[in-house]
Amino acid sequence: MRRIYKILFWIALAGFQGCSFLEVEKFGKSDIETFFSDVDGLRSGLAGSYRLLYNFYDGEFSEYPEVAADMLYLSNSEGVSIADQYNYTSDPAQETGAVGYIWRDGLEIIGNVNNILQYAPDLKEKYPGNAAEIELIRAQALYIRALVHLNLCCCYGQHYTYTPDASHWGVPNLSILPSANDPVLRASVYDVYNKRIIPDLEEAIGIFGSTTMDCYHASATACEALLARVYLYMEQWQKASDYATTVIAKVPLTSYENYVNMYVNIETGSEAIFRLNGFRASKDLWKFYDPVSPIARPADTLYTFFDQPDDIRLELLYATKDEVKTKACRKFYVAKDVVEDDKHYDPFVSRVSEMYLIRAEANCYLPGGETTAANDIKALQARALGKQPSEINLVYSSVEDLLKLVEKERIKELCFEGHRLFDITRKKQNMVRESSTNSIVKIKTYPNDWFVLPIPMDEIEANPEIQLNPGVNY
Repeated sequence: MRRIYKILFWIALAGFQGCSFLEVEKFGKSDIETFFSDVDGLRSGLAGSYRLLYNFYDGEFSEYPEVAADMLYLSNSEGVSIADQYNYTSDPAQETGAVGYIWRDGLEIIGNVNNILQYAPDLKEKYPGNAAEIELIRAQALYIRALVHLNLCCCYGQHYTYTPDASHWGVPNLSILPSANDPVLRASVYDVYNKRIIPDLEEAIGIFGSTTMDCYHASATACEALLARVYLYMEQWQKASDYATTVIAKVPLTSYENYVNMYVNIETGSEAIFRLNGFRASKDLWKFYDPVSPIARPADTLYTFFDQPDDIRLELLYATKDEVKTKACRKFYVAKDVVEDDKHYDPFVSRVSEMYLIRAEANCYLPGGETTAANDIKALQARALGKQPSEINLVYSSVEDLLKLVEKERIKELCFEGHRLFDITRKKQNMVRESSTNSIVKIKTYPNDWFVLPIPMDEIEANPEIQLNPGVNY
């Protein structure tokens, strides 16, 4: 699997304050051992992994599940590689677009954190005075490895319940640096979830313990939030609800007054669980959704889900210039009056609003859970309208009606944060776009081979034994 090796042997070394990465194409085993011979190397490796994770989210990975779904209109597709995913014309040869970049960048991150996890135990013995710090670095690396495996699995493998036993192909389950001549095969989705993602997160929680981390670093709470998402995808409703409840007990919702500011004014937001630091980083999503000249904007369909014109979330879906109001996503556009170099947006990986939505959906399937589900939706609607939950009246006559309300709230709350396609597929729904879409595809029925990306051609050529995705690869 030579191409993966090339990626894995590249190691990103960086801090967050303007340092460059050292990406060396011929970076051999002895060089890596030298680099990780002290704690500074471990620290730099972790900082580089965070920056690579930012770049991963600030690009094709965040764009793909929105572009391939039903709530986005690609207004300018000329010269935009992501248009292939908009039109469902993904090709294995598209190495300089979503097909190649998501695969390459995800594996690069996994390679970095696997190096950290490989060398950390020896460094803990070598530097016992730094043992606690090394363990925290290891916990963060475990979280990142679990997160990226999940994200890659969502893009290149069908959702967890696609087959009854999740035996369909996911992605390679990489825990160590493989030998250069050994083929690396894809694991089943079952194995990726149950033998990689969940164990990594559980181990990380045990290491973190009660240690408090800021929202720009992985933490026990971030692990619990990701487990809530994982169990939601697996349709293990009780565990999804329990983990969401654990997080909700720790993290408050951002207030109505501060909601918009946590996106456009470089404010953390009290509900942030884990978000990525964009200071002095790239601005791909900014350019993609730029309200002035957008490549992509919200589809008309999205606005039909908003019943109340004073819903605070609508402020992030319109831009005003010269008193003209236009449809635009402002979740990645900074309005704060600061010098240009200091303008940055920090994509959310997890925030507590998602936990309310997870708990609400899970409780719709649990005995006696309807009241909890309804109360969680009321909490989000009340915040969006600047009201108290007691002032919100939900109208539903069945669990099916309540599930529709949960889905509607999820669309309004999490739009353009990288969830929509994965929500459509895990719910086994058809992907149906507005009639005015300029895509050549207006509907994709479920199940569908085209709900995943093809394995990139460079990977296939370097690793002929890797399992392919039917329909999109052949």
